[in-house]
Amino acid sequence: MKYFELDKEEKKVLADFDKGDMVSIKKLKSEKAKYQNYAKLTLGKSKNINIRLSEKDLQKIKSKAVSKGLPYQTLLSSLIHQYADEQTKNKVCF
Repeated sequence: MKYFELDKEEKKVLADFDKGDMVSIKKLKSEKAKYQNYAKLTLGKSKNINIRLSEKDLQKIKSKAVSKGLPYQTLLSSLIHQYADEQTKNKVCF
């Protein structure tokens, strides 16, 4: 795997992990079910899109997807779904 420069947030997570400040997720089953539901809602493909991403961003996304046990396209689709759903609820537009 390629080496990537960690951003500020990633460095903090690593530092917290090294200090032992990381704790198990409370209500793991419900959190896991929530993200499984996000994935389920995004699996019904209705439209394909093309998007250009930097190689660095794509590799980071793929890495995060592996850590969550998801295909990277599913992770991206889930993130877009969550964003679109939140925008609809809050009625915030660009």
